[in-house]
Amino acid sequence: MIEFYAAHGKQEMKKLEAAKKGSWIKVVSPSASEIEELSAMYHIPKHYFHDALDEEERSRIELKRTEEEKRHSLVIVDCPYATKDEMGYTTYETMPIGIVLADDIFMTISIREVPVLTSIIETPIDYYDTANHTRFLLQILYAVSYFYLKYLDKLIHLMNELEGKIKQSMKNEQLYAFMAVQKSLVFFATALQSNKAILDKMQDVEHFMQNQGNHDLLRDVVIENKQAIAMTDTYTQIISGMSDIFSSVISNNLNMVMKFLTSFTIILSLPTIVGSIYGMNVKLPFAHEANAFSGIMLFTIILTLLVTVIFWRKKYF
Repeated sequence: MIEFYAAHGKQEMKKLEAAKKGSWIKVVSPSASEIEELSAMYHIPKHYFHDALDEEERSRIELKRTEEEKRHSLVIVDCPYATKDEMGYTTYETMPIGIVLADDIFMTISIREVPVLTSIIETPIDYYDTANHTRFLLQILYAVSYFYLKYLDKLIHLMNELEGKIKQSMKNEQLYAFMAVQKSLVFFATALQSNKAILDKMQDVEHFMQNQGNHDLLRDVVIENKQAIAMTDTYTQIISGMSDIFSSVISNNLNMVMKFLTSFTIILSLPTIVGSIYGMNVKLPFAHEANAFSGIMLFTIILTLLVTVIFWRKKYF
């Protein structure tokens, strides 16, 4: 799928019928024929498309220094997105986005629809200028860092909810949910470190540092990325410890239930034992007494209550 957008200054992002100078070409899961067409039309190397469409591709940057090659610059950045794991729990993974900077156009290439790019079109957090390629690139990188922080907040809320549920739980569902959170944090940690590498490289490129506005925006992107890395590291350590603790909590909850059931079974067995003894067809004490039944029942009740009090004081239930 190929779509065309353009925005300038404080204008809203508008969808175009065709590409024009200064427009943004949004390429999502292109076919082989579309790759051939785009490569020939804009003189973009085909391996740029293949690299961006590789789910295992890591973040990297290819900013050419000569004027002839500069129009074919490539930036690949890992972006977060929400999905479901095999157990049906919400998890967050990352996928690469290829960003191609050419003379007249700005192109993004992705395997599937990316929430970051969708938000830029539908709910922009800044004024975008697709004709200013360098600034638009930095704005996309800022939006990527913003989404990492946004999803990290959701993971934190999910962890807090699970913490409340697991205290009373004896099942493994909450542990599976914790595994989904832990998996998301691992993806984030790897992707954020890769993104940090390209941001560090951008800080060393004069092309990004000449304009004061771009310099300030790049600094903001770096700060947001570092904050996301710090939060990811912190909550990875927290959830690693919490998983072990909550495994013990679930095991302890199960032990408490088993202790209660065992104590309750012992108490219920006392009337059965007494009834069984006096049900035998042999001579028994008080067998010919007129109030034998009432006496046996009273003895059974007292014995049961006595054992119940003893168990209660020992906190068996």
